[in-house]
Amino acid sequence: MPKPSSQHVEDFLTQLDHPLKLEIEEVRKIILNTDEGLSEHIKWNAPSFLFQNDDRLTFNLHGKGFFRLVLHCGAKSKDPVDLRPHFEHAKELLEWSAPDRATIRFTGMEDVESKREVLQAVIRRWLDVSG
Repeated sequence: MPKPSSQHVEDFLTQLDHPLKLEIEEVRKIILNTDEGLSEHIKWNAPSFLFQNDDRLTFNLHGKGFFRLVLHCGAKSKDPVDLRPHFEHAKELLEWSAPDRATIRFTGMEDVESKREVLQAVIRRWLDVSG
């Protein structure tokens, strides 16, 4: 795997044509300021964040009027684990597509700002329990 590159992500975002580009950039800042162990690269045509060399958070930019942050356990096949009990405090925020995969939906800057603190807490917890 090539070394993760923030410059590659910066270049991607410069070229990005998305109605919620400012919100995407703000969520990216929130993520990068949550844990020093995170790095970033482009995966699935969107910014993705690695922790301990494994993808854990990836943007999904395909919505109309919204975008999602996907929380997952990396690309490597692992024994499935149910992470939902670790996130009772944030059940209104997370949409679970599998017991070990959740998404957070963002619809605008007010939405990003209202979710900022709980988003950071969820990311920290996700990094703790998803590996």
